[in-house]
Amino acid sequence: MQNLILDSFLKTYKQKFTSKIETDFPKLKLGNERLDLDYQTQVSAVFSSNIEGNSIDLNSYFNLKLAEEKFKPKKDFQEIEDLVSAYGFVQKNELNEKNFLESHKILSKNILIKSKRGNYRNEKMGVFSEQGLVYLALEPEFVPETMKRFFEEITELLHSNLGLVETFYYASFIHLKFVHIHPFSDGNGRSARLLEKWFLASVLDKNLWKLASEKFYKENRQLYYQNIDLGVNYYEVDYKNCFPFLEMLVNSIS
Repeated sequence: MQNLILDSFLKTYKQKFTSKIETDFPKLKLGNERLDLDYQTQVSAVFSSNIEGNSIDLNSYFNLKLAEEKFKPKKDFQEIEDLVSAYGFVQKNELNEKNFLESHKILSKNILIKSKRGNYRNEKMGVFSEQGLVYLALEPEFVPETMKRFFEEITELLHSNLGLVETFYYASFIHLKFVHIHPFSDGNGRSARLLEKWFLASVLDKNLWKLASEKFYKENRQLYYQNIDLGVNYYEVDYKNCFPFLEMLVNSIS
């Protein structure tokens, strides 16, 4: 059975992006103590939420945190706070399926009913635009077993002594594949971006939690969705066209 997290594009990825990653990554200086982890986590949560249509920008979020309770717009503000809590949880815990489901339970507190938080969906799921259905995700009956395999492959990668460039490749591909599986009723995008960064931080260094990848995706939101769109359904996704998406994480470190 073919792996879900494909390595068949790694050679080409290395040819395309090794020089840029090896040049730009050391310049990040994420270990700088002036880059406060808690602050950067909140920044990540704001931008990741904005991608999904949350209306509170970065400046508004931090001002709202200073405001009295009665002035806080409940839902949008709380969605970001929940995502901050989910990032905080995963930063302290091992990357595995159990903890990942718990992170979804935390981040979806204000976007899903209780029975759907931290649980894989049991309904069909499509992605729609103004023109209609643009993508049909994996059938719900196959989601639990597929996700079990997915995390088994992630665990194997975590124990594979990956290099810098390989880690960036697999982090991006995990992000992309997860979005195509679309395992939850809601919160898939937030979870995908959290998972990508969790993998980077687990393999390379905890300071990767400070990487501004969500900000880059938000600033290039249209391109982000365009690059994810590789087929009309789960079975017709053409990963030969994955490189524009994989390049986005590379560009986020520039």
